[in-house]
Amino acid sequence: MDIRKLALGTAQFGLEYGVANESGRTNQEEVKAILQLARSNGVFSIDTAIAYGDSEEQLGTGGTTGFNVVSKLPAIPENCVDIKSWVRAQVLGSLSRLNTDCLHGVLLHRPEQLRSLGGSVLYESLEELKKEGLVKKIGISVYSPNELELLIPSFKFDLVQAPLNLIDQRMHISGWLGRLKCDGIEVHTRSAFLQGLLLMPPNTVPEYFSHWKNIFTKWHGWLAENNASAIEACLSYLFSIKDIDHVIVGTENFQQFAQVADVIRNGKSSRFPDIQCNDEKLINPALWNY
Repeated sequence: MDIRKLALGTAQFGLEYGVANESGRTNQEEVKAILQLARSNGVFSIDTAIAYGDSEEQLGTGGTTGFNVVSKLPAIPENCVDIKSWVRAQVLGSLSRLNTDCLHGVLLHRPEQLRSLGGSVLYESLEELKKEGLVKKIGISVYSPNELELLIPSFKFDLVQAPLNLIDQRMHISGWLGRLKCDGIEVHTRSAFLQGLLLMPPNTVPEYFSHWKNIFTKWHGWLAENNASAIEACLSYLFSIKDIDHVIVGTENFQQFAQVADVIRNGKSSRFPDIQCNDEKLINPALWNY
């Protein structure tokens, strides 16, 4: 596995994020150590968002020089009367917090707003920032291939981020990964471990997920039978897909990131079980009720 394909996810730098999160928010000392380890391992892509608490400030203090940082804009407020000014202010704020002059990418966290009244102005605002050199690439963060079906025909994007893991394989199975690459669009995937759910021991999985007990029984059974690491199996699937440019993996602390980096550097396994599922109540964390 090529570690340069790894991207550092930073939601935990500003939020207590993830069903398996036991450490809470990552402290500044850990953030600096993680960034240093990323550099030394050739990991230069970072994913963040304005909505991730003070993640951008943490990164700016830790030092983003040499990194390709992608951030995301939140939804436009309902009472916004000047979309262009709002978008500019949001991006300038990100640049200031991140202590950088240019973002590798700016994505829309709520891309469905492109189809609303003012969607064309929103898109034009992003294009203007790109022409000014404040951002290199503009794009969208989606939750399902259905969003791409609605947006790709009408807008030109440079970068698309979407969920992909052993359970949620929609982007792969649908053929959208290949379609995006054919169009020259950079592809980043997130939710490698389904918010850590795939890494949790069976006895710690919340009761909510018992509805899909057969999937988790198969998953943990396969791991035991093959004496396999859950992290390695999850990453082997993603790193085997050539149409993905970067696999975003979030981390709570230095130890977790070091473990992920070690698995990628030394991992040789290309095996993984078929535990694919299309049930939105499982694959979309926004719908979880635990």
